[in-house]
Amino acid sequence: MKKRDYKFETLQLHAGQENPDPATGARAVPIYQTTSYVFEDCAQAEGRFNLSQSGNIYTRIMNPTTDVFERRVAALEGGIAALATASGSAAITYAIQNIAHAGDHIVSANTLYGGTYNLFANTFRDFGISATFVNPDEENSFEKAIRPNTKAIFIESLGNPNSSIIDIEALAT
Repeated sequence: MKKRDYKFETLQLHAGQENPDPATGARAVPIYQTTSYVFEDCAQAEGRFNLSQSGNIYTRIMNPTTDVFERRVAALEGGIAALATASGSAAITYAIQNIAHAGDHIVSANTLYGGTYNLFANTFRDFGISATFVNPDEENSFEKAIRPNTKAIFIESLGNPNSSIIDIEALAT
């Protein structure tokens, strides 16, 4: 079956839930507010927990509502997949820990939410990941801070707390 090429507006409404909800037949995405799931038998539970079978285990790992949201975001962004987190801080932590490890370095704008600044300056330091904070308004400040072990450059698209804007295109070149 040929995959349809939906326009952005259609993806906003329906991506991730191309068919009605299989359990309820609902066209709108149901909000599943459960934390845990029932298994048909021990074999099914074993298969899901050892990841040899797909399916819901526990809401923090997977939830039908969250699954639709993640697939919708991936479709809207043109990605393969997406991961929903409970907070922006969790998303930042996952992103950096996925690419940087002990001995690695990141460069960050100094115009950050305080929690992110502390994550980079203190928590990641405890894991052996160092951070250099630069003034994004100073020409070539990011480039000058890059080291051989630099794994990421981090900015906020609207810097907190003063809503500063960084020229992402200029930074990327």
